[in-house]
Amino acid sequence: MKIRRPKRSGAGESAAFSDLAFLLIIYFLVIAGFTVNKGFLLGLQAKDQALPVRQDDMLRFRLDREGRLFLDGDVMDFREAGSIIARAASPGFVLVLEADPLVPWQEVVSFVELARNLEVETFSFATGEALP
Repeated sequence: MKIRRPKRSGAGESAAFSDLAFLLIIYFLVIAGFTVNKGFLLGLQAKDQALPVRQDDMLRFRLDREGRLFLDGDVMDFREAGSIIARAASPGFVLVLEADPLVPWQEVVSFVELARNLEVETFSFATGEALP
């Protein structure tokens, strides 16, 4: 009894696999180019660059644990803060936000977005011990 051996494939099938591999490589290279980053970039100074800041050019806001926004002890909403920041903005202007560690995160994000929309160039953010 003779055992039949399967026919060996010719060059045509291996060429099809190499074409498929080549097309998959091209596909993944093209897809890798479509990566979209959402968010915004903050321009940060180099560590060795000192920036002199005058107290007159600084606005210091504070967010307490309930999400209330303060400026010099006065409570205000984000719209009022935006108008104050827009009036005070000048070259060398610094916006500072001190946030209670227990503040709702959305309040901090909203303030950072406000600063970004007003095109504030220098922004400082600090958290620490629970604020009074």
